[in-house]
Amino acid sequence: MAQEDVTRFVDRDLRGARFDRSTLAGAVMRGVDVRGLDIDAPWLADGALLVNGVDVVPFVEAELDRRFPGRELKRAGDPAGLRTAWAALEQAWAAVVDRIPALPEGATDVSVDGEWSFAQTLRHLAFATDAWLGKAVLRLPRPFHPLGQPHAEYETDGFDMSIFATEKPTLAAVLQVRAERQAMVRDFLATVTADVLAEPRPSAWSPEHTVSVLHCLHVILDEEWEHLRFALRDLDAQPALDDPGDVEDNS
Repeated sequence: MAQEDVTRFVDRDLRGARFDRSTLAGAVMRGVDVRGLDIDAPWLADGALLVNGVDVVPFVEAELDRRFPGRELKRAGDPAGLRTAWAALEQAWAAVVDRIPALPEGATDVSVDGEWSFAQTLRHLAFATDAWLGKAVLRLPRPFHPLGQPHAEYETDGFDMSIFATEKPTLAAVLQVRAERQAMVRDFLATVTADVLAEPRPSAWSPEHTVSVLHCLHVILDEEWEHLRFALRDLDAQPALDDPGDVEDNS
């Protein structure tokens, strides 16, 4: 972006402003009041975030690794390490799913602050597995399960939405698909070799670009840990469900 095209905010009050699916890459803030600033950046580790001249990314990553044991394994680069990383993920998710019976009725369909519900999150993880393992790595002709939840830009990017269910599925159906996709990853990792990890594949969403099988698996691991964080955040933020209108209606 040319310098003359840079948007400048001088003496502006942006309290309460919200930026969703927006890029602030390279933004410069000087003399700003950031009390209570809430940043959720799934790709934070891909670059630096300077606060008063200090790159805070390593501190954030270290704290997230402390809060989510096993997350530090997501960059594993060999078959044994990937198997260990996936086992840690499955254990972490199992602990969250075990909370479901104690939740208020309908809690798994609640959208907190406009985010996906817990059930939708599980559906999206099934979709992510289908995209990066079923489509990119295994090159299945019809990789997507109808109960998958595509990312927000899927339709606007020109992909076919007709393959996905339009009615809200039962939680039991969602959990079954989720378990099947977890097993799909587990079974693949059980026999994968270092040579296979190095093999090239067309990227799931940019087939003109080639990535390694290992890269595809790293995307799945990233998706899993980030959405685990989202799911726990939103489950913990839910109030008691006294109003049936709080429950998302996808019908």
